[in-house]
Amino acid sequence: MKSGSNVRLIGQDSRRGTFSQRHAALIDYDNGAQFIPLASLDSKAFFTVRDSFLSEYAALGFEYGYSVEAQNTLVAWEAQFGDFMNGAEIIIDNFLVAAEDKWGQLSCLVMLLPHGYEGQGPEHSSGRLERFLTLSARNNIRVAQPTTSAQYFHLLRSQVLRSHPTPLVVFTPKSMLRAVQTRSALVEFEQGSFRSVLDDALDDPSLVTRAVLASGKVAHEAITRRNETGTTTIAIIRVEQLYPWPRAAIDETLSRYPNLQEIFWLQEEPENMGAWPFVHLQMHSQFRGMTVGHVARAESASPATGSGLIHNAEQADLFTRALG
Repeated sequence: MKSGSNVRLIGQDSRRGTFSQRHAALIDYDNGAQFIPLASLDSKAFFTVRDSFLSEYAALGFEYGYSVEAQNTLVAWEAQFGDFMNGAEIIIDNFLVAAEDKWGQLSCLVMLLPHGYEGQGPEHSSGRLERFLTLSARNNIRVAQPTTSAQYFHLLRSQVLRSHPTPLVVFTPKSMLRAVQTRSALVEFEQGSFRSVLDDALDDPSLVTRAVLASGKVAHEAITRRNETGTTTIAIIRVEQLYPWPRAAIDETLSRYPNLQEIFWLQEEPENMGAWPFVHLQMHSQFRGMTVGHVARAESASPATGSGLIHNAEQADLFTRALG
């Protein structure tokens, strides 16, 4: 906003934040008056935040049209849970991913889809990452899953600074909103930029024989489990941007590990969902001559189990297989 870009955030419970991660609007309980602190900044730009009603088709369609006309504005639509975007599939398929190819129509729209397997059942776990990766081609959209607050900030900021706007789909965290691992120092907001790949912080890269690529919450959890076991031969590489696939950044990161023997993809989603159906094509062409594998839940018709006990057992199994 200080640089002159407007910000428009519309979504289901966006003023308060479904996961209490945001208090964009303060309401006076005595008279109902609303105060929005970010709208009161001494800025040339405006800040708008409103709650949209539960009609994803209508709400996302309007925000898409707004973003086409207001390309100097960070226009973001936020789903209450990522799963709810399925009510707007027509807008996504016909406009968001294809309008530039069909009509040369550009959009800077951001979709914020809370995503993560936390035992909340099949309707509150998956933002359907696989659907967006299937629809990705010719740099038509960006698909990202940032794992730190500074990464998220720079990702959103880059959206209004790009010379050629494309829609951005962000799979945002839920429980990780308050996790220590996702916090960033103030200097990280003031400096730097969005990085498509984040390296591990191991002391001796020469000991590493297995690299585990992962995106989102499961990457943080894998690092925690790895550190608890004291393993020094496994590096956890966070892939922050899934499309366009950051091939060069991954190659540069893995070049730090001279004794690498195998590369695995780790995800929380079932094998037929999540990033793996897309990622395996990238990895097998990129890492020829290297052992390539993956760790995922068993293939399933449902995005997630409805049992908390089964969820915990599946999650433990993922890390056992990924970390050997």
